[in-house]
Amino acid sequence: MPQRSCCGPGLWNIQYNKKLNLSFTKRTRAVAFADDLLLIIRGESVRKAENFANIEMSKINSWSKRNKVGFNEAKTKTMLISRRKRKEAKEIKIYLNNKPIKEVTTMTYLGIIIDDKLKFSQHISNAADESAKLIFSLSKSAKIHWGLQHEA
Repeated sequence: MPQRSCCGPGLWNIQYNKKLNLSFTKRTRAVAFADDLLLIIRGESVRKAENFANIEMSKINSWSKRNKVGFNEAKTKTMLISRRKRKEAKEIKIYLNNKPIKEVTTMTYLGIIIDDKLKFSQHISNAADESAKLIFSLSKSAKIHWGLQHEA
């Protein structure tokens, strides 16, 4: 779709909606916002979740070939989320276009940093750091006797 065009979002929604209506299994939930797609897949074990994910990715891959839409494998990431301490291997191998998807331990989705334990400590510390930088910048520019006036 042409970026920043008037009809781009509408055409994209028409095209993208078909992907969201694919026949995913009951273990899969597809969440989309603009051009970001998040697949949430549940499994009793790491291997079962990996198998379900590869099945769903093959559905998306065949949909993309039918509709002549490509996905950037470099921007696609996978993350295993679990609070349990498992004795099985925790690395997962999921493929898109027959290429392995990079596995990460943290991911930013819609501005929120999510980690593999669903703890938001990294997101909170990142927000605190950004706030501290903003407060420092404001304090440098507005002092009692110099700089911007308090009204500004």
